[in-house]
Order: sequence, then C-alpha cells, then structure tokens
Amino acid sequence: MRKLTGSDILIRAYLVLFFFFLLAPLGVMVIATFNSSRFPTVTPWLGTTTKWFDALFNDPQMWEGLVNSLIVGVAVVLVSVPLGTAAAMVLDNLHRQARTFVYAVMVSPLLTPGVIIGISTLVFWDRLGVKGGLHLAVIGQSSFITAYIMLMVLARLQRLDRSQEEAALDLGASHPQVFRKILLPYLRSSLVAGGVLAFFQSFENYNTTLFTRGTDITLTIYIASKVRTGLTPAVNALGVILITLTIVGAVGYEIMRRREVARAAAARRQAELEEIPANALVIADAH
Repeated sequence: MRKLTGSDILIRAYLVLFFFFLLAPLGVMVIATFNSSRFPTVTPWLGTTTKWFDALFNDPQMWEGLVNSLIVGVAVVLVSVPLGTAAAMVLDNLHRQARTFVYAVMVSPLLTPGVIIGISTLVFWDRLGVKGGLHLAVIGQSSFITAYIMLMVLARLQRLDRSQEEAALDLGASHPQVFRKILLPYLRSSLVAGGVLAFFQSFENYNTTLFTRGTDITLTIYIASKVRTGLTPAVNALGVILITLTIVGAVGYEIMRRREVARAAAARRQAELEEIPANALVIADAH
C-alpha cells in the first residue's frame, strides 16, 4: 500500500472541503423542508412534517410558474438549437479573417449582462408594438443561449473529416442528403447536449426574463417574489423535488450509457469470435 504524501493529503482535504461547500447547502435545504417551522430553517427543530409538500402542491402560482418555465424552455430549445447550428456551420466555412470578426459578434451576447439584454429586448420590441410576455422571454433568452449552441456545435464541426462530405458529393449525393446522412448523425451528441444546456439555461434564467415576461410569471420570478414577501419551506419542498428528479435522471442516463457500452463490447467480441474461424479457414486453404 502506497504511503500518502503531503500533496496527497492536501488534495484529499481540498476535495472534501470542495464537496462539503457544494453539497452542504443542499443538505440543509432538504432537512429544513421537513421542519414544522414556518421559516426555512433547521434550528430550532419544531417537529417533523410533510405539510410543506401539501402547501406546495396547493399553490396555483407555483404551478403556473412551473408550466410557463417549461414552455419557455422548450421554445428556447426549438429556436436556439437550429439557429446555433446554422451559425456554427456558417462560421466554420468562412475565411479566417472574416471568421474572427463574425465570431466576436456572435459571442458578444454571452459577455452582455442579462439585465441589459432584457431591457434592450423589451425596448426594441415595444417600439415595434410587441408587448412583454412569454414570447418575448423566448426571444430575449434565445439571443444569448444561441451562442452556447454555436460554440458547442462549432467545436464538433472542427473535428469533422471533410473527406466524407466530398466523397458523398462525388458519388452523387445532394447537399441536403449530405447534411441529413453525414452531418446530422455526426453532430447528434453536440445537438443533444446543446439542447439540454439551452433548456436549463432558460429554466433558471431570471435577469432577462424579469424584463421581458410582461404580466406572465415563471418559476424563477415566483421564487424571487416569495423571497420578498416571505419565504416558507414550501420553496424548499420544490427544491427537493427538482433535486430528486435530477438524480433520478442522471442515474437513469448512466444506466442506459453503461448498457449501451456493454452491448457495443459484446458486439465487438461476437465479431471477433466470428472472424477467428474465417481466418483459420483461410490459413488452412493456403496450406
């Protein structure tokens, strides 16, 4: 057994502190959900209860905000993924000098504060007669979330072997067929990851949504209003549900990933086993 050095101890201590700093607030939030106190706190402990889940489920504003956040998140994915993919493809085919300028323009929304994006979106569309609402929240969020998709797809495109496209075109394939048969399958992982990122970026967005939502309410706006008017452990109950769904989703994805890896490994082993008798037969015929 290798003896621990001073650097090993420091690294392990750092990891312990890092995960404690990361997970301790979540643990406190979960515990406070089951405290009878009307304030989200662990001490003093006034008794164990699940009434805050009932209070959460009986809160119509929370459900309205959750549904609106889901609608906006899905709409942002439908808008930003195609736009980000198209922007990445255009950028990838530009001349180097033009690419630098266009890249800076496309990435600039990421460097702009969300408050500025929200206000500018509201002012611009208001002058065109478009009032605030969920539709404007989708436009405002998509203006910077599209840049995330563009960066992810562009990084994937830069590793593409262009000879595959050229070979397909030489064999008579049209550009739409090349896009559908070669490019889309190659970009599938980036598109899925970009879609998930876009949804969660939209779901948790507050600054931009605050100025563009009009009279509609989203989940982040609902939680912020609860903080101002008096926060109760019902919001903690919502956090517990979201954490549980996230963990279940992550575990489910990992199980499916491992099964896929196992199936691929089994297929490779089967192919190798089938190849061995064929090689043996070739050798025997040669002799």
